[in-house]
Amino acid sequence: MLSVFVAAFLFFSCSGDNGGTTGGDTILKPTNLTVVATPVGVSTQNPNGDGSGTVNFTISATNATSYKVALGDGETRETSSGTLSYTYTVSGTNSYTIYVSAYNGAQFISTSIPVTIYVAPKAIWSDEFNVDGAPDATKWAYDIGTGDWGWGNNEAQYYTSRADNVKVQNGVLKIIAQRENYSGSNYTSARIKTQGKFTFKYGRVEMRAKLPSGGGTWPALWMLGNNITTAGWPACGEIDIMEHLGNQLNKIYGTLHHPGHSGGNADSRTVDIANATSEFHIYALDWRADAIKFYVDNQLFYTFTNTSSLPFNQNFFLIINCAIGGNFGGTIDPNFVSSTYEVDYIRVFN
Repeated sequence: MLSVFVAAFLFFSCSGDNGGTTGGDTILKPTNLTVVATPVGVSTQNPNGDGSGTVNFTISATNATSYKVALGDGETRETSSGTLSYTYTVSGTNSYTIYVSAYNGAQFISTSIPVTIYVAPKAIWSDEFNVDGAPDATKWAYDIGTGDWGWGNNEAQYYTSRADNVKVQNGVLKIIAQRENYSGSNYTSARIKTQGKFTFKYGRVEMRAKLPSGGGTWPALWMLGNNITTAGWPACGEIDIMEHLGNQLNKIYGTLHHPGHSGGNADSRTVDIANATSEFHIYALDWRADAIKFYVDNQLFYTFTNTSSLPFNQNFFLIINCAIGGNFGGTIDPNFVSSTYEVDYIRVFN
């Protein structure tokens, strides 16, 4: 912002008079300055461009020999031809004020125009789950066991890495929660994570998934601060992109845990959808320095204000799991035998 202000100040703080002289020759001040900014790929469907972020500028002025352009994002370019192409990189739809000065020696004239440009998010990590077998070991690690006392929530399952509980099959990741006696627990399931393999700070996360059914099932897509081993929880921060309870069918939770706001006092909102356990839906998070937004099928249902004092400004890792029972999962249906959490893909964009 400081760069933009300084550039604007320089362009508009003064302008040349009507003419000057050099060696007896009059230097004419430029006039009739016009600027046209055209995002590449503009159409009725894409009024702010095709997502490339590239804008073509055409600049002209009578008597001008060169032009200086402040592009609204802190960058400045110069051109003598009156044509300029520039690519913006901040994802999403953003508006900028473009400041342009036309020069003839020391004489100049300035103007400004607005431009709105769409930059498509770029994938920085994904798993499409297209290779049958165990989850990709270069992307996923496992949490194994009961986490001492039910992973902090008195959950009933024992997490394993067995194909009985987690596998990729026919283009989807399957986490299978089932009733069985295993290592002292009455239920088994799986919890996979990218800890130690992939972390990121800010971006958009999308998961297309069909959720398990049955009272006591508790599937989730969530993230933890990568400093959890040193800072502990909730100081590390936790972002629950999607949680669903078999005892609250079709209610989707989006939740944030941080100091003073964790457990039952977390910051949370819900949205009701249809057919969560019988159809695939897209669960998404837009995470930025100023806001964290939760979506289902592109419907925004919760906006949380992020600030520099919160732990949501560092690298986080991803977790996909299905718990059974516990403080949040609730009563387990006595007739529950097995149910599967299916994930078509998970993608992370810048």
